[in-house]
Formats: sequence, C-alpha cells, structure tokens
Amino acid sequence: MKSSAVTSVVLAGGGTAGHVNPLLAVADELRSREPEARVLALGTTSGLEAELVPARGYRLWPVPRVPLPRRPSVDLLRLPGRLTAAVRAAEAAIDEIDAQAVVGFGGYVSTPAYLAARRRGVPVVIHEQNARPGLANKLGARWAARVGATFPGTTLPGAQVVGLPLRAEISALVAERERDAAGARVRAADALGLDATLPTLVVTGGSSGAASVNAALAGAVDALLGAGVQVLHLTGKGKDGPVRTAVETATAAGAHEASRYQVREYLSEMHLALAVADLVVARSGAGTVCELAALGVPAVYVPLPIGNGEQRLNAAPLVEAGGGLLVDDADLTPAWVAQQVPALLADRDRLGGMAAAARAAGVRDAAARVADLVGEAVAESGRTSTGQQA
Repeated sequence: MKSSAVTSVVLAGGGTAGHVNPLLAVADELRSREPEARVLALGTTSGLEAELVPARGYRLWPVPRVPLPRRPSVDLLRLPGRLTAAVRAAEAAIDEIDAQAVVGFGGYVSTPAYLAARRRGVPVVIHEQNARPGLANKLGARWAARVGATFPGTTLPGAQVVGLPLRAEISALVAERERDAAGARVRAADALGLDATLPTLVVTGGSSGAASVNAALAGAVDALLGAGVQVLHLTGKGKDGPVRTAVETATAAGAHEASRYQVREYLSEMHLALAVADLVVARSGAGTVCELAALGVPAVYVPLPIGNGEQRLNAAPLVEAGGGLLVDDADLTPAWVAQQVPALLADRDRLGGMAAAARAAGVRDAAARVADLVGEAVAESGRTSTGQQA
C-alpha cells in the first residue's frame, strides 16, 4: 500500500527517554516530509517529555498520568476516574488538530491515547521498543492499524520489525562516521579530554548507574590501566566515589596515569563517548543495544538482573549475530573484567569482526520506516487533513 501525506498527527509516549526519544525521532521525520504538518505530543507535566518535547520545538499536550496497577491497591479504585480524565484529554488533542493518526510508543499516556483514538475513529500506529511488549502496547495492538517492533519475535499481533528510531545526535554521528570515521573519533576524543590513539573502553550503567557494573570495573582498574587501556566510566549520579577511590589507589604509586581512567557521574553528550569507544560495557536497554548496533560499536551487555527479562531478550539477536557478548550480572566480576576485557581490546581482528557484525545487524532508518507505517495507516483509513473520511 502506498503511503499518504501525513499533515496532522498526535504522538503519545512519555515518562522515560526510551519512549520520548523514538517519539521525537518520528516527529522529526514526519515534519521533514511535511514541513507544515501539525504535530502534538501527549505527555505528563512531570515526565522527561515535559522538557524534551518543547525543547525540540513541538507542542506538549498535558495528559493526566494513569499508572496501571499490577495488583489490587488503592490506585486500582482510582483508575476509572483517572483513565476517563486522561482519555478526554487525549480526545481533545485529537480534535485540536483534526489528527489523521495517533502514534504511540508505550508508557503511561499511550493507553488513554489508544482509547481516545478508537472512540474518535482515528487509526492507531504503535511502536514497541522492547523485545517484550508493555501493557499499553499490548492493549492498543488489538485494534492498531499498524504495529512496528524494534526486535524480531516481539509478541504483538501484526508486528513488523522496523528497528528503533534513533536520537538525532546518534543519527548525526552515524552520518559523520560514514563521511570521516577517524575524524569523528579525534573530534570526540578532543571534546572529552581523551587520547584518540588509545584503545578505549566506555562503561555505563545508564543514567541512574549500575552499582554491580561499577564494582566490577573498580576492582579491575589496575588490570585495565596495566594493559594500556583508556577508560571513560560513567557511574551514575552519586555513585562515583568507590570508582574514584579505586583509581586513586591504582595510580598512587605512579605506575599508571590517572588521566587514562576518566570517571564521571553522567555525560549529556553520550554520542561523543560512543564516537570514541572501541568497546562498551553496558546494560542492554533497547536504546543502548540499537544505538551501538547502528554505530557498529561492540559491547559487553550485562542485562538488568531484575524485572521481566526484557534486557536479555533485547541483546540476544545482536549477540547471536556476533556483535556483542552477553554476561550475567552475577558473572561480571573484577576477575572476569581483568581477564576478558583487556584481551578483547588487544585483539583488533576479533574486535573488528564484532564491530562489523554489530553494524550489519543495526537499523539506521527506523524513523523513516515508522513514518511509512503512519502514512500507510492514514491512506488505508482515508482520513484527510481535516479529520474527515475522504
């Protein structure tokens, strides 16, 4: 089916960067195709979207937060009233711009958005970022016109694998590396105060950090520095102390240069870290896995040991393709890091093969693929820009 021009759309997804970043990437793609397109983003006033959506130049339409209780509680009794108010807010957003489609990315605001779209007769397009879908997208997929999934095997009816829409900074880095990979590395290293000529390990547990990852790397500082490795370690806010102490201890006698192990709580310009990384040690959230694959950066993935197991599923296809290693949280010990990581960074052929495999598995045009699904859904519905059936 051919795509139709999308001139008015409501996007729903908030609460975390994992929902907001793909939303913004698709919004940018739709606006690039139709510069005058009317775009409204549904979100809460307390979530990450309250800052990121207006900063990108899009209008945020506030919707009450409606958590879906997983067990009996007072919140369950409050759910009907909260949900009704949220659905009405979403309906008002659809009416405000005569939306041709509602595109949801999961999260608290997506459930009322899907229900409002159904009541208004507006087609729903869903994007599911994780291998294991969330509750909101499970509900919406029952009547969605199109469903896009990041990973194969996602259990939503009619799901098409489209990849994860990339953040603007990552898309720009992909293009920059295609033009001049060596130059991109040097520029990023200079910006971060790193040496572009050294084998570089980037460690991150995500914005909140990961205590077990921090501890494993802190216990292997001497081995990493002794092997000539340069490390950029992002510990998470308030979690840098033990790592800094380990670095100070390992470098106190002057045998190693402390400047080669850089410790930061957080880095807002994460794309710079990925531009200089030869290897990454990280959790396997969908965003991390997809960004590293798109850039062709090998990684040691350490799935979160709690939750529903989605992080292991996220990383599995890329690891099976040879683009990374999967290590259980309990197995990521200082001894494992000391034995495995320096050896991997020293084996340029193996590292290069992993990088090539990661890049081959990566999807770099997911935002365009999702925009195509939206266009198909609009064409199929026959909705015009005034919200009427053609």
